[in-house]
Amino acid sequence: MESLEGHLLIASPKLLDPNFFRSVLLIVHHNDEGAFGLVLNRPLEMSVRDAWLRVSETSCEVKGVLHQGGPCEGPLMVLHSREELSQVGVLSGVHFTTEKEAIERLVSENEGDMRFFVGYAGWAGGQLERELETGSWVPLPASTEHVFEGGDDQWSSVMRSIARAATMPWIDPKIMPEDPSMN
Repeated sequence: MESLEGHLLIASPKLLDPNFFRSVLLIVHHNDEGAFGLVLNRPLEMSVRDAWLRVSETSCEVKGVLHQGGPCEGPLMVLHSREELSQVGVLSGVHFTTEKEAIERLVSENEGDMRFFVGYAGWAGGQLERELETGSWVPLPASTEHVFEGGDDQWSSVMRSIARAATMPWIDPKIMPEDPSMN
């Protein structure tokens, strides 16, 4: 089994589970025992600042929204760009933490890229591999742009880029008309 840590999982159009319909996940951890990821494109209506005021008396300078990371309950989780506050390195420029002290520094200093999550997606050993075999997910190497710049339409955007990449080998630029509308 090849680990998918640092990869995106894009829900295929046939995946109708409402928890994952048209979702884009980042796999934070993946080995023989299972996998753990966060849904990147499920913003909640609650801001990070409003959520922080409910659990802490320290200041919060973050203005972004909280995201629903998946259907499983868990602690407050952060994907961020600050290596010195990393609990787990996910990919170059993307780090993960649930550690209280690190999160307190992230919200008070508000430096670098950050995304905050409640909930996560989890798979038992072999479960994700079976879902991949049935075509429920399309894996794709992730980038910092996918993690920190994806918006509500991230699923459509990533699916279009996958389709372009898949068709490019069959397009011969020698036979393309100057004006594509003439095709």
